[in-house]
Amino acid sequence: MTLFRLVAKSLRQHALSTSITALSIALATGLWLSVWVVKTQAQATFTSVSAGFDAVLGARGSGLQLVLNAVFHLESSPGNLPYSDFEEIQRDGRVALAVPLAVGDNFQGYRLVGTTPELFEKAEYAPARRFRASPGGRLFDPARREAVVGSFAARRLGLKVGDSFHPFHGLLYDERSQHSETYVVVGILEPSNTPADRVIWIPLAGLQQMSGHDPKAAADISAVLVKLRSPIAGRQMETLYNKQGTRLTFAWPIGTLIAQLFDKIGWFEKVLALVSYLVALVAAGSVLASIYNSMNERRREIAILRALGARRRTLFSCVVLEAVAISALGVLAGGVVYAGLMTGVARIIQAQTGVVLNPFAPAPVMLWAPLGMLALGALAGVIPAIKAYRTDVASNLVPSS
Repeated sequence: MTLFRLVAKSLRQHALSTSITALSIALATGLWLSVWVVKTQAQATFTSVSAGFDAVLGARGSGLQLVLNAVFHLESSPGNLPYSDFEEIQRDGRVALAVPLAVGDNFQGYRLVGTTPELFEKAEYAPARRFRASPGGRLFDPARREAVVGSFAARRLGLKVGDSFHPFHGLLYDERSQHSETYVVVGILEPSNTPADRVIWIPLAGLQQMSGHDPKAAADISAVLVKLRSPIAGRQMETLYNKQGTRLTFAWPIGTLIAQLFDKIGWFEKVLALVSYLVALVAAGSVLASIYNSMNERRREIAILRALGARRRTLFSCVVLEAVAISALGVLAGGVVYAGLMTGVARIIQAQTGVVLNPFAPAPVMLWAPLGMLALGALAGVIPAIKAYRTDVASNLVPSS
């Protein structure tokens, strides 16, 4: 108990330096946790998003670009394909479900995607879960100018059932390129925590025949979402379209293609991890400097304690424990820093991709990162502890003039 009282007294006497040092530990802990959680959770979440489909059929080009465009509603389409390609793959016995998509317009920056009712009536974006309109709304009629709005887009745009809007040409919002057609919102999708939440869904024919579009391409589509009956079918169709054919791309499997994206940016993740390690080391260094610099003004106090019977190992333990206590305060505050950082990061990722991260989902890093910071803090306290251990009693008992 005496040991803990000594540590508490020291922390109170050096409250300012303790607070500043603990803050550096908090920033290091929060950054360390954030980098690892974003890295691991983002990769796991993105590679599991498939909208309930196994593959995407599109124009010849990059399979990754095709997936980003058709599933995540990012990037531009690699090109159009005739409607007959959709009809052909729809008839294929290896295909359980095929849904056409058409892109090319937006409303205030949120993409309009033309599709058919099968996307909502037959596809499951998660096991036993389908896209559904919230109470008070319904799905669009494919023969009318109606729209169903994703939950995130509806919230950001302030759209509700009964509202009407004019689409704009292109994927980027330009107020000078407004279409003449008016669409009525008939439903708001229930939140799915998928990229579909950022999309305004309209009938396929509505987007194909929008004023200002090329009449020759009125029946074209951008891609086809494909659900297969078996993995064997995926390998067969990949060979058929990608190796034997030269006109179309069969992007399969979706998760593997997204994993390739993370492989490409793996160097950036390593840079962030390196930065977090360096910040942790700097924070540990601040613990060392803070306590070591205070040793000079505490030499007489240490000498008095030794004269009163305190053992060298007790003083050694006291200094190390003080370093651990400062680190512990920083780690606790680091949880607050982490919560703030990850809440902001999760909101940005949701706004840009529609994918939702859970900052508070249990993860191994939430155990080993705080323990690692405590270990670094303890290690940083060893050097000043050695100095306290070696303090000469006789020379330091004399009051300084």
